[in-house]
Amino acid sequence: MQQLSGMDASFVYFETPARPMHVAGLSIYDPSTAPGGKVTFKGILANFEERIHLARTFRQKMVPVPMNLDHPYWVEDRDFDLEFHVRHIALPKPGDWRQLCILAARLHSHMLDLSRPLWETYVIEGLDNVEGVPRGSFALLQKTHHAAIDGMSGMEMTSAIHDLTPTAEPPATTDTWQGEDDPSPLTLLGRATVNNATRPMHFGRVVARTVPGMGRVTNRVRRRQLQLPPTSAPRTRFNGTVSAHRVIDARRFDLGEVRRMKTAVDGATVNDVVLAIVGGGLRAYLRDKGELPDASLLAMAPISVRSESEKGSQGNQVSSMVVSVASNVADPLERLRAVRESTHQSKELSSAVGARTLTEYSQFIPGGLAALAARTASRFEMANRVDPTANCVVTNVPGPREPLYFAGAELVTMLGMGPIGDGLGLMHPVTSYVNELVIAVTSCREMLPDPAVYAQCLQDSHDELAEATGAGTSSPKRRPPPRTAARSASSAPRRRSRARSAAARSSS
Repeated sequence: MQQLSGMDASFVYFETPARPMHVAGLSIYDPSTAPGGKVTFKGILANFEERIHLARTFRQKMVPVPMNLDHPYWVEDRDFDLEFHVRHIALPKPGDWRQLCILAARLHSHMLDLSRPLWETYVIEGLDNVEGVPRGSFALLQKTHHAAIDGMSGMEMTSAIHDLTPTAEPPATTDTWQGEDDPSPLTLLGRATVNNATRPMHFGRVVARTVPGMGRVTNRVRRRQLQLPPTSAPRTRFNGTVSAHRVIDARRFDLGEVRRMKTAVDGATVNDVVLAIVGGGLRAYLRDKGELPDASLLAMAPISVRSESEKGSQGNQVSSMVVSVASNVADPLERLRAVRESTHQSKELSSAVGARTLTEYSQFIPGGLAALAARTASRFEMANRVDPTANCVVTNVPGPREPLYFAGAELVTMLGMGPIGDGLGLMHPVTSYVNELVIAVTSCREMLPDPAVYAQCLQDSHDELAEATGAGTSSPKRRPPPRTAARSASSAPRRRSRARSAAARSSS
């Protein structure tokens, strides 16, 4: 039995039907590499059974403390049922990208069952008309509660069910797993009493570690060596109260090309390029709506503080920083320079204060009070009354650098989906796999009724930055650009960009 940290538990406390707090990944596979050229549902279940012991999250469920007097505990689920968690569905013909996005968004909208291990996997067949994906491919949509994983531990779960070759033998195991009984309410209340008695001492130690960092920040600000980030972001359509309905979309880019882009600005990183692409996409989308603020939009960027010794551990080890996406800068190269300066300042601030120390404050969140505060804020639409701290989330999770196989089928591409909430209704999960980088979009259907149009804005922003940096116009081998769904975007710059992309593909 292991207790959730304050940060892990906060994802449970703040969950409501309109704000499910799970993360998800959508992976597409080519079954032609599997033995016999096909993968069966029985084979998929067997693949899970043979590897499920490699990640603790698969068989652990959460047990709350009575009256939320302390954070919940993980226990091994004695009634674990694999077939409850792995489900089977198919797209109707023609099985195209838009259909896949709509289905994935609907599945992503529903909460997980908190009484069972906090994950579900949907096997989606019928991907017969997705450009850039072999006909007959299938997808896995895996949902896992954010209380159980962050981006890095999520990738470790992905590794657990994949192999490096299509004919790899199942890993040898001496797994003697046994479920355990739920702890009694009396046991949980006794532990809560002890924890709550010692928590003030822990709080004092965390404060003592924070004070020197705040002093360093103050001194550097006085000497003009460090700039504090803005205290609030301009309000946009993405900063209101979210509904329970989700939309998703994604675009795939050549990772080598993105790396060439960053060399145009001294000290820039791949993350900086991604933020600049997002800034350009938001600029174009909001400008077309007549809603572009004069000030730059801000992005919340989670950063991992997971140490080497914590790899393979459950839960979240993340902090975050707020950075400018320079949406108020028209020139793409100047936008990248502005983003690089903003991220540099934010990293300096996190280093001075101690990003890991800041995450420890979440341990002191009172469970019952946090849950009540979340429900009250949603009821009175506080997101519409309080200035937002950021306009969107951009989270980058590096993925595998070599091809992976699931039940013998080659992983073609993968994209992420994340939770959104009141006041922060737009998220960009960014993943990389082999030689490609994928920028995905998760939002509320009322805030982003035309996700394909916004995805096209991201594509155009990438193309403009590639041209401005001289990075070239090469395309990854597999790229499903759902351009037909984006034709409602009517601006001339986007039509010219699509023509340039088409010319590049025809000449390659």
